[in-house]
Amino acid sequence: MHNKSTAKLRAVRHCEGLFDQKRRRKKKKKMGGDWREIPRHPGGGSARINNNQLHVVKLQFEIYAITSNDIKVGLNIEVDGNPWKVIEFLHVKPGKGAAFVRTTLRNYVTGNQVEKTFRAGSKIEEADIFKETKQYTYKDGSQYVFMDLSTYEEFRLNEADVGDKSKWLKEGMDCNLLFWKRKVIDFELPITVKLKVVEADPGVKGDTAQGGSKPVTVDTGAVVSVPLFIGVGEEILIDTRTGQYMSRA
Repeated sequence: MHNKSTAKLRAVRHCEGLFDQKRRRKKKKKMGGDWREIPRHPGGGSARINNNQLHVVKLQFEIYAITSNDIKVGLNIEVDGNPWKVIEFLHVKPGKGAAFVRTTLRNYVTGNQVEKTFRAGSKIEEADIFKETKQYTYKDGSQYVFMDLSTYEEFRLNEADVGDKSKWLKEGMDCNLLFWKRKVIDFELPITVKLKVVEADPGVKGDTAQGGSKPVTVDTGAVVSVPLFIGVGEEILIDTRTGQYMSRA
C-alpha cells in the first residue's frame, strides 16, 4: 500500500514538473527574444530581462531625458564639458520667433557666472553631481579639511572654493560635499547653524519694546544683526542661506 502511494505521488510531481516547464516556455515565447542578465541598482545581484523589456527601458529613459523646458533654479547641467548650476532662469515667448529660456549659470569649478540662452525644448545634459555628508574637521593653512568619519579619508577645499560660507563654518559641523567626476567641486552648509555670541553692545533700555536690532559678533567671526535683548554668551540660530538671525537656540 505504501509503495503504491509513493509511486502515485511521484507520478503527480512528475506531471506538475512537465506542466511548469511548458508554462515557462509559453511565457518566454509570449514575451519574445532571448533572456539576459542585467545588474540591479543600487544593490548587488542581477535580474532577468528580455530584449523587449530592454527596449521599453530604453524608451522610458529617453522619455525622462531633460530638456530646456525642465530648467529650474538649482538644476545642475553640463555645458561644454563643465558642471554648471542654474542660478536664475526665465522662459521667454516672443511675439515673433521661437521661444527660448534665458539663464544665469554658475560654474562649479571656476565660480564664474555667465548668461546663456537655450532654445525651448532643446535637449540638455544633466551634470552627474552627487552629494555625500562629511564633517568639517579643521583648517590647514588656506585649505578647509573635511573627513569621512567611516573611512577617515580627507577632502580639501581651498579658501576660494569656500568663499563667504566660511563665516558660518564650525569645526565638527556636518556638511554635504558635492562630487563631479570623483572631484569635490563645492559643499553645502546646513540650512540652520547654532552659533555663540562673543561680542555685543548692551541694548539701550526701552529700545527692546520698539523692536530694534544691533550687530553682534559670533564665534566664527561673522557679524549678525540680532534683537537688542541678545547678549554675550547666548547661542543663536542663523539661516545660512540669508545670514539672518532666526531665534535663540
